[in-house]
Amino acid sequence: MEKRVLNYRVIIEPEKMGKKTVYNAYCPTLDVSDYGDSIEDVLKSIKDGIELAIECLRDEKKEIPQDNIENQFITAVSISAKKLIPSL
Repeated sequence: MEKRVLNYRVIIEPEKMGKKTVYNAYCPTLDVSDYGDSIEDVLKSIKDGIELAIECLRDEKKEIPQDNIENQFITAVSISAKKLIPSL
């Protein structure tokens, strides 16, 4: 049996909680999110969540959405907020 690999885009953002930093992870394609104490922890946790979401979709005989990350280019842009919001 051929093993198929599914790749999903995951966004990770740090969040300060008092003196501690946690990491929030989000998979927009499957609408799965989780958090962890480190990037490694949150990656493991979000992977488990993604696998569970796929299993549920499969069991419900629903379409499993896929990302086409090979053709995506993700970047950031900076804009001058002072021009848009003079009070800043």
